[in-house]
Amino acid sequence: MQKKDIDWSKLGFGYTPTDYRFEAHWKDGKWDEGKMITDPNIELSEAACVFHYAQCCFEGLKAYTTVKGDIVTFRPDLNAERMMGSAERLEMPAFPKEKFIQAVKDVVAANAAWVPPYGTGATLYIRPVMIGSGPHEFIFRIFVMPVGAYFKGAIKPLKLTVPEFDRAAPRGTGHIKAGLNYAMSLHPTMEAHRHGYAENIYLDPATRTYIEETGGANLIFVDKEGTIIVPKSDSILPSVTRRSLIEVAKRLGYKVVERPVKLAELKDMAEGALCGTAAVLAPIGMVNTPDGDIYFPSGMEKMGPVCTKLRETLTGIQMGRIEAPKGWIHVIE
Repeated sequence: MQKKDIDWSKLGFGYTPTDYRFEAHWKDGKWDEGKMITDPNIELSEAACVFHYAQCCFEGLKAYTTVKGDIVTFRPDLNAERMMGSAERLEMPAFPKEKFIQAVKDVVAANAAWVPPYGTGATLYIRPVMIGSGPHEFIFRIFVMPVGAYFKGAIKPLKLTVPEFDRAAPRGTGHIKAGLNYAMSLHPTMEAHRHGYAENIYLDPATRTYIEETGGANLIFVDKEGTIIVPKSDSILPSVTRRSLIEVAKRLGYKVVERPVKLAELKDMAEGALCGTAAVLAPIGMVNTPDGDIYFPSGMEKMGPVCTKLRETLTGIQMGRIEAPKGWIHVIE
């Protein structure tokens, strides 16, 4: 397959239209078979319920070129299940899991020329989306785009902030076991950026004591004994990457504890990181809080040793350098 003439090393994390996308329609109580199309535009009725009830949700996953030259996706079954949960919460018709997985494979195969080569540091981002396209009609679409790193530059620790007052709730709020969307966290996230921070850390809305997640990723920490501490809450996004990292960590022999984590505990942690499809595993160097700045012992110059090992192992699995647990890797034929 002849690849597109792109400088893969200079890709950002933004939209680039590719050749094909998959689209299916829900009408009269059922999904049609769906088909591959080339038009990147969607025409909607003025009565579309996406406008009036905000009925929309999406997922995010990636395709990779492995060291052997295969094109693969990573655990699309979990994205399918999470999107079904989002649809259920929003009173939208769930798109069937097996059809979701097959549509992902078909779109990636159709756009194989856009999948960045192995070793470039770039990947193909896959965006399944569902919207209310009419009064009682829905569109399910999958489009893809080649992307570089979510956080620009080398993998250096980030500055995060805990806002004094949460102006919006994080992505998975309200005991919703689903993905939903970023609308609730968009404004405070942009406020964080305007003040020089990569992300907000949200606290539980009831007591503002326990750490939840950031606007665009989950969080993990490493204490000074080397134990991996994962914040536990019913209201955070059930991240595919976080769940995978927990399994990877256990396979590597690390002790992993999932529990509520107090903001006050951060000063006693050795490492911290954001984790998600886009970020993969991005280290935290400092956190700005209303009571002062907290700097992690791992420093502001490089990722700590435990997070480095976790990231190298997870990306090694995704890129085919390390054998994957059964069912994690789906090869695109």
